[in-house]
Amino acid sequence: MITLGIDIGGSGIKGALVDTEKGEMVTDRLRIPTPQPAKPTAVIDVLKQIVDHFAHSGPIGVGIPGIVINGVVLSAANIDDEWLEFPGQQAMADATGCPVILANDADVAGVAVMRFGAGKGVSGTVMIFTLGTGIGSAVFVDGRLVPNTELGHLYLRNQKKDAENYAAERIRDEKNLSWKQWGKRLDKYFKHIEFLFSPELIIIGGGVSKKHEEFLHYIKTRAPIIPAELRNEAGIIGAAVLAAEAS
Repeated sequence: MITLGIDIGGSGIKGALVDTEKGEMVTDRLRIPTPQPAKPTAVIDVLKQIVDHFAHSGPIGVGIPGIVINGVVLSAANIDDEWLEFPGQQAMADATGCPVILANDADVAGVAVMRFGAGKGVSGTVMIFTLGTGIGSAVFVDGRLVPNTELGHLYLRNQKKDAENYAAERIRDEKNLSWKQWGKRLDKYFKHIEFLFSPELIIIGGGVSKKHEEFLHYIKTRAPIIPAELRNEAGIIGAAVLAAEAS
């Protein structure tokens, strides 16, 4: 099935048509900068631009950086606070005239990684993290998603701040950290994650994962830690898969 997947990020909103059986984008990705401030009306206007660009009239899957329950957004760390308690799924469907499935952005990326990427066929607890403006997390136990984990907001007591305000890729850029300095921050974070969850496998996604050779070797966890093969496409592909399965 060919379905439209859209990934709302802190800096860009990306979309493409996806073959959901193969887990592959069948068009080039369209990226439009995320409006600032990222209020619901402005973001939904961009979604409509993406839908119109692809002349799409079928189901749409959308990933958003926040907790989503029954189509309602319940957190808004890297988007505007107007999203809180906002019925995003219905508003997007009304604006586009298409059926929409709205879910947490890291969860939809995780669906793609587990279905088509580095997590395929892995049993036990698999944890997937997207490193970007923030830190997104997706947790799977024997292939089943535990939704809305938001482990980027785990408080690091010794650092006296949330994990994503200590170790997100954004922080590396803002503080001009070397790969080694950033890798050691990630090491502290993932050792804490491992202590709490004891995963069998940790997978790192997001655009920076294509540079994994620069920093992954600084992370000394018991569990293997590997890059996601789908990288920045995972959010688009996973969102499209969820929409196709719901239609």
